[in-house]
Amino acid sequence: MSQTFLGMPAGAGRRPETHPHTGGWVTTVDVPEDPLRWGTTFTKGAHRTLQNTQMRRNLGHATRTIRGKRAMRVEEMPDWEDLRDAASAVKNEVMSNLPELLEQFEANVTARGGIVHWARDAAEANAIVAEIIRSKGVDDVVKVKSMATQETNLNEHLKSEGITAHETDLAEMIVQLADDMPSHIVVPAIHRNRSEVRGIFLDRMDDAPEDLSDTPEELAGAARAHLRKKFLHAKVAVSGTNMGVAETGTVSIFESEGNGRMCLTLPDTLITLMGIEKLVPRFQDVEIFSQLLPRSATGERMNPYTSMWTGVTEGDGPQEFHLILMDNGRTKALSDPIGREALHCIRCGSCMNICPVYQHTGGHAYGSVYPGPIGAILTPQLTQGLSDDDPVHTLPYASTLCGACGEVCPVKIDIPTILVHLRARTVDVKRKILPDMWDVAMGVTTPVMKSGRVWATATKAIKATRLIDRDGKIGSLPFPASMWTGTRDVPAAPAESFREWWRRTHPQSTASSKSKEDK
Repeated sequence: MSQTFLGMPAGAGRRPETHPHTGGWVTTVDVPEDPLRWGTTFTKGAHRTLQNTQMRRNLGHATRTIRGKRAMRVEEMPDWEDLRDAASAVKNEVMSNLPELLEQFEANVTARGGIVHWARDAAEANAIVAEIIRSKGVDDVVKVKSMATQETNLNEHLKSEGITAHETDLAEMIVQLADDMPSHIVVPAIHRNRSEVRGIFLDRMDDAPEDLSDTPEELAGAARAHLRKKFLHAKVAVSGTNMGVAETGTVSIFESEGNGRMCLTLPDTLITLMGIEKLVPRFQDVEIFSQLLPRSATGERMNPYTSMWTGVTEGDGPQEFHLILMDNGRTKALSDPIGREALHCIRCGSCMNICPVYQHTGGHAYGSVYPGPIGAILTPQLTQGLSDDDPVHTLPYASTLCGACGEVCPVKIDIPTILVHLRARTVDVKRKILPDMWDVAMGVTTPVMKSGRVWATATKAIKATRLIDRDGKIGSLPFPASMWTGTRDVPAAPAESFREWWRRTHPQSTASSKSKEDK
């Protein structure tokens, strides 16, 4: 079978000694200690990822494909906006009654044979999972794709305890084999193309066929053969959940590959880690989200595999079920009447697929397992990292505020408004004693913007920039304006301002406009 060489030397990865093949793949990030803080600002992260042209091509192709499929599926739904309204209402109900719903959920899980644990933070959640696994006397577990366990860095914690966690979702397995980090909440390996995946399999998967090609069918077949043995021998499985139902104690997983079904039915013990916000009040509410989630996430009418389990059923599936309800910053987010809406997220990723910033920079630029627009509002609230000495505080600025993310969100999270709100919070907690350049700039422009007359005079002066423009834009200005033009162009001033156009086209209102301008 043919092999594809992308021009990358065999030793170009982070572990050259383990790369006997020319796979053409490189891992550019290290697994961090804190998955919500990788230690760099968005600006620095984006500067690095923008140089990775292969990643940008991979990402652009994938997001365009998903957007196209989503658009087709949404077009089929005459009641799409009604579903969004209903989902938003359910999520508002959950956040308004979260303590009572959590108690109801715990009672129903327990009544049906499940064991409920509570974790205040990531460390407690990881410790509970590790203790349960050790009590079973095993050192290997299988995992269903889970953002909650990514958030807690569970795999690395288990590794430090001598326990190996095997990711069984194809994309998660690719990321794990490559010692990489996910770059999307639905498609973690979206930054990889199939030739890179082939290289990763050949270099890191012990039982990969030596003549493996980069056709999707062969890659999927190699992964299936590799994972089947692990499914059949696993005694313990770890999962997240898409939603829990307070009314019945039911937990659910929506997935497309069948690996989840294997993990949820074959092992003797199942451990589910769930963020406390992932609830719906009634079983009937699942109907709403089961229509919104697959269409928004992958452009499918329905998930190929939708698994639901309620406690323990004798003789069917795992005979021991542990549910860990994790806070990890969620109650702090809940206390913000505006920012709390981020907790409505159902992890569909549609905001990432439409975001022009994410499409260019990729997920690794955000320095968090929650990238894109939702990550820009969720990560700062989970960490409360809004002070200027915390790199997380830059995430709310990772947006053009174009509003596309809010328009596609299936639960109608007003992401642009929350971004602006969090920007204001970062200013409120600013700790710098000496003002920086932006503080000075805002101080200088405030009097100008307060006065209509001064503003009108200033706009006339700006017309002088037309003398140095090139094709309607200015590429370079002296300091301090160079802080802006160093990375982007400035549009040249138009020949006619809006006020001038209005006076010319509406002469009858000139007197009224002049009066308002003078105020």
